[in-house]
Amino acid sequence: MITIMSGQGTVHTVLGEVEPGSLGLTLCHEHLVTAPRSRDGDDLVLDDAERALAELAIFRQAGGGALVELTVRELGRDVTSLRDLSARSGVHVVSATGHVSVDHWHGVTDVDALTVDQLVDEMTGDLTMGVDGTDVRAGIIKAGSSRDEVTAAERRVLTAAGQSQRITGAPITTHTTAGTMAPEQAHILLAAGADPRRVCLGHLDRRLSYEEHRALARDGFFLGYDCISKDWYEPDSKRVETILRLVDDGFGEHVLLSGDLARRSSWVSWGGGPGYSYIPWRFIPWLRREGLDDAAIGRLTVENPARLLTWSAPG
Repeated sequence: MITIMSGQGTVHTVLGEVEPGSLGLTLCHEHLVTAPRSRDGDDLVLDDAERALAELAIFRQAGGGALVELTVRELGRDVTSLRDLSARSGVHVVSATGHVSVDHWHGVTDVDALTVDQLVDEMTGDLTMGVDGTDVRAGIIKAGSSRDEVTAAERRVLTAAGQSQRITGAPITTHTTAGTMAPEQAHILLAAGADPRRVCLGHLDRRLSYEEHRALARDGFFLGYDCISKDWYEPDSKRVETILRLVDDGFGEHVLLSGDLARRSSWVSWGGGPGYSYIPWRFIPWLRREGLDDAAIGRLTVENPARLLTWSAPG
């Protein structure tokens, strides 16, 4: 098992380690390059570097500085392309190791055949040496669960994520299907030794269960409100209301924002929308109009992501 540890106190991007204060406004759950075997056709295939650069240019113009790119192997991860996009755009990009929803995505990796120890070796190798035979290191661990259940394979991936965090000090982010099973994910990760202050439970704004979210925040976890603009799950008006309530209750330091715009039809550069500018240009002004001050907005968009993404001491 790999036990190498380096980069404590820094953020690990596809271009190397950077200081947390250099990130700026950060989207914590996005996709830039994908090639999934999905049921939705080409809309979920993001394979045009020039369109990706155009979308990143819009994001930078809107004040964006960094994004967390959570395409794992099942979705067609390509860290070499991510490194090129980051270098050409000037946007910091953090890539992921791990596995999610292999049944839904017709995964190319047979996670059912992998033990926890094998998964830990894979994750720690990606984090400390490089992904897919490159020298591009992952900067975050991703795991996930199905709708209303955690399968045996998903439990092993979540357990391996917690153990890999203990070895490396890397942060963890999760996929919850339709916002379900977050407390169960939290339980599995804690049992594996994960630090909740280094974990984001994702897609929680697909099901805005306030008491559940507040309890998770009280336990130290970050809350991933990362489906912003997707009103077919929950309306943005309710997201705004819930975020303001969390801030008022003293949990603003646990909220992370993003859009999870993984479709061509969601990108302005593909002729769709709302695009990566939606959060800085539309959602944040909405929060401000509803009374959130600049300090609170800075926590949501800059300080909270930097805290999550900064590698801690292992163990």
